[in-house]
Amino acid sequence: MAPSRTLTITASVERAIRRHGEDTFPYECCGALVGQTSSGNGVMTVAVVPLPNTTEEGPRRRFLVRPSDYRDAERRALELGGELVGFYHSHPDHPARPSQYDLDHAWPTFAYVIVSVVSGAAADMTVWFLKDDRSTFEEGNLHHGENPHPDTAPAVHR
Repeated sequence: MAPSRTLTITASVERAIRRHGEDTFPYECCGALVGQTSSGNGVMTVAVVPLPNTTEEGPRRRFLVRPSDYRDAERRALELGGELVGFYHSHPDHPARPSQYDLDHAWPTFAYVIVSVVSGAAADMTVWFLKDDRSTFEEGNLHHGENPHPDTAPAVHR
């Protein structure tokens, strides 16, 4: 059995994700994770790029990242000296576990952070990685670490 993959986030990244979820409640928030993939199974996140939720299916239970938003997030990641390492979103009044919709729209190379927002307050936060065969997600380890680039802004607003 392969070891669990790990996503390391700083306290400022965690605060930015939680705040975004609370600010958009009762709707889902979404955003990109900027960082670096290390050797082995680790990913370090140094910044987040909040993205607009443009779904037409109802932003209370769905989110959508448009191709143009994806390109903007990639460009911003390069400006910060990193790369896109994943995405985050909130689950309003729902557990921080991926849904079938999440599974249907995920890519195997990224980390997916989900924060549960209960009655407007951020609660559990988890990280998931899509299995290579795309059959399901595997829960990863969410590790809290120090930012190796202290001059990098934790939340990047466009």
